[in-house]
Amino acid sequence: MPDPDLDAARRSSESWYWWGVPTFFRCPWNPDPAACDIALVGVPHSSGNGSTERDQHLGPRAVRHVSGFYRRAHARHRIAPFEALSVHDLGDVPLPEAMNNEACVRDIEAFFARLDAAGTRPVAIGGDHSITGPILKALAGPGRRLARGGPCALIHFDAHTDSYEHIPHWLGARRSAAHWAAYTVREGAVDPAASLQIGVRGHPSGLLHQGRTGQSSRDLGYRVIDIDEVEALGVGGVLAEIRARVGDRPAYVTFDLDVLDPAVAPGVSNLEPGWGGLSIREATRLLQGLAGLDIIGGDIVCLMPTKDSPNGITAQVAMVVAFELVSLVALARGAAPAA
Repeated sequence: MPDPDLDAARRSSESWYWWGVPTFFRCPWNPDPAACDIALVGVPHSSGNGSTERDQHLGPRAVRHVSGFYRRAHARHRIAPFEALSVHDLGDVPLPEAMNNEACVRDIEAFFARLDAAGTRPVAIGGDHSITGPILKALAGPGRRLARGGPCALIHFDAHTDSYEHIPHWLGARRSAAHWAAYTVREGAVDPAASLQIGVRGHPSGLLHQGRTGQSSRDLGYRVIDIDEVEALGVGGVLAEIRARVGDRPAYVTFDLDVLDPAVAPGVSNLEPGWGGLSIREATRLLQGLAGLDIIGGDIVCLMPTKDSPNGITAQVAMVVAFELVSLVALARGAAPAA
């Protein structure tokens, strides 16, 4: 029989982050994508970026651990996304061949295709940046529901372009963290004429294309706004560029934590320590400025918990970005700001 005293005690404990089974933002766990409006999904994958630190598969668990304490309502958007819509933690993508990148890419796409079929918009926490390719393939392109049967606009925050085409694989990974931004264009999931890569920085490894960082992406049709141009334009100018390019198209946001300054996010897999990145204030203002766009989903990638500070600041920053993405998706799904 139900125990009303026990049920009341559980309800009184739910607001404390150290109590209960950890899920993203203390959301209900339910593996059925059709049971929610927004799905939080862990993608514990790290075999697509084998040239640097390789513990990105620990990222989802780290974010679950810290996200329990985070606030429930968005002060600027004036919405409470977890109350306005049903937001569930679907758990992690099963990756039985975790050391085989191509098998993982296949399994990730199949998992997110279930969400697309249900009309459920995802926010994914990875995992290395190779996860974005199969997620985009699952949500956008011919026959895909969330992007209305066509390619989506991509809003890509990153220190790197991930658009390699001059090499066939990355230490054996063909749909790797270095290749996904190219093959998703070639295969019709991303419309580069509506897409941007923001925050690119760092010295080139060689003087390819006269040393112009981002040329491979420009050749594909992306608008590349490197960190110097971000500084020149300011947050408002960058947002104007995004809105002009994306328009009313379905849009997907991918956020590589290495776009942030290493002082803000030290626990990432591809640090660019010699060239300052975005501050957290700039990053959150840029994300908040996407309100009103048709955001069909997003992801946060390249968290490296084993390299994080003792207080888990990079995991906390990933949590903040995830909350911003959930709020953007909630607005796109019709969550109404409070009066």
